[in-house]
Amino acid sequence: MAKAREVLVIGGSRYFGKRLITRLLAAGDQVTVLNRGSSAPPPEAVHLVADRDDEKALTEAIGSRTFDVVIDQVCYTPRQAEIAHRVFTGRTGRYVMTSTVEVYEHQDTAVPVPESAVDPRDVTVDLELPWDDAEFAPAHYGEGKRQAEAVFTGSGLPFASVRVAHVLGGDDDFTGRLEHYARRIRTGTPIAVPPAPHPATYIHVEEIAGFLFWAAGADFTGPVNAASHGLLALDELCAAVAAHFPEGEVRFEVTESAELSPFAFRRRYAMDNSRAAGLGFSFGDVRQWLPKAVAETLGKDS
Repeated sequence: MAKAREVLVIGGSRYFGKRLITRLLAAGDQVTVLNRGSSAPPPEAVHLVADRDDEKALTEAIGSRTFDVVIDQVCYTPRQAEIAHRVFTGRTGRYVMTSTVEVYEHQDTAVPVPESAVDPRDVTVDLELPWDDAEFAPAHYGEGKRQAEAVFTGSGLPFASVRVAHVLGGDDDFTGRLEHYARRIRTGTPIAVPPAPHPATYIHVEEIAGFLFWAAGADFTGPVNAASHGLLALDELCAAVAAHFPEGEVRFEVTESAELSPFAFRRRYAMDNSRAAGLGFSFGDVRQWLPKAVAETLGKDS
């Protein structure tokens, strides 16, 4: 019988992070979850409490532990990556960071973008930017993720970054994005869109949990895109929501304002998933799981 892996999940207290932990435990892995203590993991997991921004506290919480895999769900800035690099070098055989489609925020191409469009080795890291500022970091989310990837890429850790498409589904989607459409369609309130909304790639909440589980056990390094097959246009998404509100109305209001409805993109947010597929992961099709995802989130019968 194979030896159980020692897996550390940093964060993972909600949404697809919870599902990832459930999959790891079901596979027989010895799971340790580290967070700030706001929520406890399942009782089968070891719970460590520390602020990952505090290097001393993080080091003390880890103690003498070593891990086969670290899955970092909540690394948003190069400063956090620098701390993690110092703490975990020599303590893990694999480091997987959850990244984002937002690393491609400056790409606007006619076709889905491959990982090579943003090479972490070419990204400049600036630790002097105000990454600890409560307004700066969220406003520079994509840049923070790019620079975090760059720190790990040059760190010597066996590192992979999973660039996650927009996630849909589940009855615990805390983002409120599908509810935004449900409210407007139910009441006939206009949905703010740009003059030419662009399609995007998406992934189901269970699929990204499965992808991260798979990535933890793989041996590839570098960035990899995680997105279901197919591009989804905004009108298709709205139609899936509207199917649950036959008395409602889909009304689009074109605006040049910066205040747009969620997923009403001014440019393409589409990722090429061929690297992951070539490495052996089998993606679903967005149109096959979309009705289920909408029903789950809105609490409706599919």
